Amino acid sequence: MGLSVYARAWRAGIIACGLAWFGPVDLRAETAEPSAPAELIQQSAEPFGLAASPLQSGGLRDKWLGVQRQLDDEMVQLALCEGDRDGCVSPAALKFLDIVDAARSREGRARLGEINRAINLAIRPISDLAQHGQVDVWTSPLATLALGGGDCEDYAIAKFIALRRAGLTPDDVRIVVLRDTIHGGDHAVAAARLDGHWLTLDNRRMAMVEDADVRNFRPTFVIGEHGVMRYADGPLLADISGSTPVAPLVVSSLAASADRSSERAD
Repeated sequence: MGLSVYARAWRAGIIACGLAWFGPVDLRAETAEPSAPAELIQQSAEPFGLAASPLQSGGLRDKWLGVQRQLDDEMVQLALCEGDRDGCVSPAALKFLDIVDAARSREGRARLGEINRAINLAIRPISDLAQHGQVDVWTSPLATLALGGGDCEDYAIAKFIALRRAGLTPDDVRIVVLRDTIHGGDHAVAAARLDGHWLTLDNRRMAMVEDADVRNFRPTFVIGEHGVMRYADGPLLADISGSTPVAPLVVSSLAASADRSSERAD
């Protein structure tokens, strides 16, 4: 399918990536470890330059643990297919390996861009409700590619694994959950660190945007080598990146509104 067809699909399906699919999970109810200084990840280590602390329980953590269990089986399938592509019985595994191979042939930003572009084109945007008959279904990469569709966390998970297999270290790859402070709802993206800067790989666009240039979103959770972590409270990203300042009262109001809307399915 041509790029223009997928572009139209993105425009038509943008609301499918609002992470209403996180709806049944009360994001405010996720529990973090006590905020002892030794348990906080250093501020400079994570995308958006905010400290984060590990979650020990909660729906979001459970979702990620479920994906990890799926990945155990998929990594075996990928290893078998990589060793014998002619005998591979999984078209999804072959497609995923082709994406990774194309990325490995490139360097630096071009490698990240190859994965972002290829996975954006390989998956059509569709809500979990439309595809699975229920909300908040997290799908591993081969399952997503086999279905041919998914919502934003499915794209982010596939990119996260593809980046790792393409040669990025665990310390340089993340999945970030962001709160849309304008329209409400949550959105998931993959993030990769290159030359000390975090780039976001978003299913809504082909161009990769540095975290400092993201607007009108508040990072809430980050997933990576340390498991699922909650970001420390921080200002709106528009404030961080130096756009028009927002009065503290307005920021507090937006934050409270975002928290209230996280209690219900969008």
